[in-house]
Amino acid sequence: MMFPHPPAQGQTLPLELRLPIHKKTPLCLEENPSRTGAKPGLDPWCLPNPGTALGTLDFSLLYDQENNALHCTINKAKGLKPMDHNGLADPYVKLHLLPGASKANKLRTKTLRNTLNPTWNETLTYYGITDEDMIRKTLRISVCDEDKFRHNEFIGETRIPLKKLKPNQTKNFNICLEKQLPVSEGGSEPQDKSLEERGRILISLKYSSQKQGLQVGIMRCAHLAAMDANGYSDPYVKIYLKPDEDKKSKHKTAVKKKTLNPEFNEEFFYEIKHGDLAKKTLEVTVWDYDIGKSNDFIGGVVLGINAKGERLKHWFDCLKNKDKKIERWHTLTNELPGAVLSD
Repeated sequence: MMFPHPPAQGQTLPLELRLPIHKKTPLCLEENPSRTGAKPGLDPWCLPNPGTALGTLDFSLLYDQENNALHCTINKAKGLKPMDHNGLADPYVKLHLLPGASKANKLRTKTLRNTLNPTWNETLTYYGITDEDMIRKTLRISVCDEDKFRHNEFIGETRIPLKKLKPNQTKNFNICLEKQLPVSEGGSEPQDKSLEERGRILISLKYSSQKQGLQVGIMRCAHLAAMDANGYSDPYVKIYLKPDEDKKSKHKTAVKKKTLNPEFNEEFFYEIKHGDLAKKTLEVTVWDYDIGKSNDFIGGVVLGINAKGERLKHWFDCLKNKDKKIERWHTLTNELPGAVLSD
């Protein structure tokens, strides 16, 4: 409806023209370049409340399926909420995989000073990420303000269910930050409080027909829980093949000093008939070495015919494929059913 002339004195405007005019609030967008035969498009991601705008964050995610790695590239943020007296902020980005209460799975960028429009261009990588993680985990991305004299302050966050990602395809995001969400939200399932994730371990298994035995490789660990006051651990790994009546199956790796991502690359051999392996379980535990006091248990995993999920599949694949080395990442937890956790 068009009115080329202003209304005469005393004339009432039609209702359509008396409604208040709101400025359009820009949508925050998720880039979606995966459409076949189409140019990269933009899909609506969120519509922020203009009165509580916290800023936008530009980042990309890539799941490298072959190497079990999740690469998180934090590009930049725009229009962050001022947090300091000078009207600026000292922002950094923190990543956290949910569910998972451990500090071991938190990563962060460097801090940039006195800016509301930071550019990081920094890639943070989670190692040991399995296909199972990609189905059930959610990535929490938080932007915070670093404060030297007080607690760091939260600016805003977003949650990305990892099942939104396709293997080996980079997905770009440009999203509006939201207020802090309860941990139970964001697509994550409630966590069993008795089981806390303590990091990841890469284990290889191979049954050798020639040597008539099981070769166990302890390759590396990633994102271990810190047990020492310096924020690190001095980790080593112990393995048992149970039941172990003679208690001769215990093996240990060397201790790696001051690291949460140790590389061991050590192999151990158990002489055993192939048919007997189905009755056995392999207990793998990671410890923090301490001088002059008891060593601290970091986490462990049990592989065997009575295990579940990836732990069962790894054991079964080893039994089924003689003379083939099979490497798999496994999640370390703070409790092992039936295990005696003393060094």
